[in-house]
Amino acid sequence: MTDIRTALQRAARDLNASGSPSPRLDAEVLLMHLLGIDRLQLLLRPEMELTGEEDAGFSRWIERRSLGEPVAYILGEKEFWSLRFEVGREVLIPRPETECLIEEVLRFYRPPGKDLRVVDIGTGSGAIGVVLARELPAARVAATDISPGALAVARRNASAHGVSARMDFVQGDLFASFSGDFDIVCSNPPYIREEEYDLLPEGIRKFEPPEALMAGPDGVAFHRTIIREGAHRLRAGGRVFLEIGEGQREAVEALFEETGDYDDISFRKDYGGIDRVVSARKQG
Repeated sequence: MTDIRTALQRAARDLNASGSPSPRLDAEVLLMHLLGIDRLQLLLRPEMELTGEEDAGFSRWIERRSLGEPVAYILGEKEFWSLRFEVGREVLIPRPETECLIEEVLRFYRPPGKDLRVVDIGTGSGAIGVVLARELPAARVAATDISPGALAVARRNASAHGVSARMDFVQGDLFASFSGDFDIVCSNPPYIREEEYDLLPEGIRKFEPPEALMAGPDGVAFHRTIIREGAHRLRAGGRVFLEIGEGQREAVEALFEETGDYDDISFRKDYGGIDRVVSARKQG
């Protein structure tokens, strides 16, 4: 039989040898989830023995992590906005910096969001759309994605968080599947330049969907289309909110200015000091 202390030591050693940047933390998170206990219980009961089934299951998870698979995919979930979201290989794992986009939307549009019509383009796991539906309880949120697998995950997340009745999920490319005008257009679109893709960490390249990451030679292909089409799909005074990559501020700002349809262009830095969110108002 193997106790918690021994299992963690063995797992951390194996993960360290595989190149994990946080071997002990990864091991603890995986074992806590497997056993259904919190970190305090994990630390206070190092002598607790694992069953043969638990030990074998933990070993399988550690092997997957050793091959570079993200912890979120192994667990099948990721925390975002203090909520748990189902994730799988069909969707990009939600990142903490995307919460800055939510914060920016709420800075301009406070609850309850009466009569607001919102569209979340490239919804993926549904994290942005679901959170906005919760934070703006009188708004109607549309979510689109080109991937049917992603939409299935997003629908389950909407159901899990009680907002399905106020969300619409449609498969399609950007605005193509929706009619009418919106008050809020938001998206975390792909923004990795093609030449940068091979420089990403191996765990991202091997496991996360490339179509949710790459955006042409300049990294702003999707921003360009959303900004151009958004000018015809936003109501007067409505706003577009987009996540952007490091060093893309000038290029994205120029895209807004070129249309001649937007004003009040503003940028928001993430907590690492990088320009991360851009928003602009459709002129009335």
